[in-house]
This record gives sequence, C-alpha cells and structure tokens, in this order.
Amino acid sequence: MARWTPNPRGRLEQAALELYRERGFEQTPVADIAARAGLTERTFFRHFLDKREVLFGGSRALQDLLVQGVASAPVDLAPLEAVVRALEASGAFFSAERRAHSRQRQRIIEANVELQERELIKLASLSAALTGVLRERAIPDPAAGLAADAGMAVFKAAFARWLEDSPAQDTPAREFSVLVREALEALKGVMDRP
Repeated sequence: MARWTPNPRGRLEQAALELYRERGFEQTPVADIAARAGLTERTFFRHFLDKREVLFGGSRALQDLLVQGVASAPVDLAPLEAVVRALEASGAFFSAERRAHSRQRQRIIEANVELQERELIKLASLSAALTGVLRERAIPDPAAGLAADAGMAVFKAAFARWLEDSPAQDTPAREFSVLVREALEALKGVMDRP
C-alpha cells in the first residue's frame, strides 16, 4: 500500500457512505472503511475521531461560516434577519454538487437513532454558536437564543427542501438561499396566523 495517496479524506468519506448504505452504520467497522478506500486504519484516525465523524465532519466549517455571517451582518438588522442572512450566505456550502452526497448522508442518519441524536447535537451546537455571536452584537437574552433557535428551524426546513428538490430538465434547482427565504416566510406565516 502506498504511503501517500491523493484526497484520502474524500476517499474515506466515499467508502464509508458506500458501506453504510450497503451494510448499515452499525455493521461497518473502521477497518472495512479504510480497506475500501485503499488506506490504513491509522490514516482513517488521522482524519476522523470515529466513524460517526465521517458524516459530521463539515459541521465545524458550517458553524464558522454561520458565525462569521452573523458577525459581519449590518448592525441595524433584527437578530433573526442577521441569522437568516448568514444562512443565505451558507449557500456555497450547499452546492448542487453536494446534493447527492447530502442525500446519502441524510438517509444513513435517518436509519440510525444514534446518528439522529448526533445530528440534534450538531444543530444545538450551531444554535449555541449563533446565540453567542448575537450576544456579542449586544442582543440580550432571551432574544439572542430565540433568534438562533428560530434560525435553526428555518435552516432545518430549508435543508429538507434542498434535499428533496429535484428539478425538471428545463428547470434548474433552487438555490439554498431561496429555500432559506421561503422557510422564513413560512415561519412568519405561522406567527401571523390567529
């Protein structure tokens, strides 16, 4: 086995997704993921803490992107609007090229309670990070937490629509930012109803 191969992290992610889909998450040991990728277990653990992290490795990058988006939003924006602007800006993270991978990932998560719990922890961490940056913008509690949690509700709705979106041949897929706005309007509609 060669000492160096291009894109080991990507190869490990792809191998893990294939094996999780074929066998299930619980039935897939790290050794098999590494072997499928043509790498060693040691290489696997250089890139991931455990086999769950293959599915959640992008969480930190997304959190950093959202926090930076809120931090750089105009100071006169309402707290929820600052969060929504950050969500819209995260559209680059949710490119059309990532959709198939994200669909596979979501199916694997939905089939495993442990992974569902991990997904909820990820969303709670995102909300906590957004709450923190809103507090830094002098938004008091409970408004900072409510805006962050509402933003996560918008995110979840937009993400679900983005996964489902399968455009016709003559119609392009909607951008993630458009889906974020649609989800925000749906949330406002819920709040405005008697």
